[in-house]
Amino acid sequence: MPLEERINKEYIQAMKDKAADRSAAINYLRAMIKQVKVDKRLETVSDDDVIAVIKKQIKQRQDSIEQFEKGGRPELAAKEKAEMDIMRAYLPEEMPAEAIRAVVDAVVRETGASSMKDMGGVMKAVREKVGGSADGRLVSELVKEKLASL
Repeated sequence: MPLEERINKEYIQAMKDKAADRSAAINYLRAMIKQVKVDKRLETVSDDDVIAVIKKQIKQRQDSIEQFEKGGRPELAAKEKAEMDIMRAYLPEEMPAEAIRAVVDAVVRETGASSMKDMGGVMKAVREKVGGSADGRLVSELVKEKLASL
């Protein structure tokens, strides 16, 4: 089942269950997916596009949590964390760090990268290989670590 369809079905179920927080978070996600459809003029979006939307929303939630915690608003930070957890359930299982490290090593060998100047190309190639199954920050850290050690 396509991810967009799964999200829509779970939204309907959350509405039936009268789970206000869950339905609100999923509905927001649906709105962002619809925005991608409108922007790209598509009838349906691919799972990769949906995953990109979810990751973007999770990143926004992480930033909001930081700001709320700095501002002394733990109740708002908790709400954002709950929404983030709901959205994370739709992401594919993330690759372990060791598997990502192996991909980084292979890409560095393939591209012939030799310094930090090559980071952009290495990052692009690694992202193509791991797709949506790896955290961008972790990939960035592992690429920097590898290029720094060359």
